Amino acid sequence: MTKSAAARRQLPASPFKTSPAPPPEHFAVGDRVTHDEHGLGRVIGAEGEIAVLVDFGSVQERITSPYTKMTKL
Repeated sequence: MTKSAAARRQLPASPFKTSPAPPPEHFAVGDRVTHDEHGLGRVIGAEGEIAVLVDFGSVQERITSPYTKMTKL
């Protein structure tokens, strides 16, 4: 059984440096994207940093932030 990829808590007195969190990905209308479950699509609407509306051809989905399963092409 594998553990989840949750971030571990860093103690203030720890001598080990933490790696900075990657910046959140930003999507704009017209961006081509790929999603782990839905495949290739195009962003047709954006709700700021909250969510994006993506047209995957057969279905339109509202994908909310964080966009862990979606990447920009």
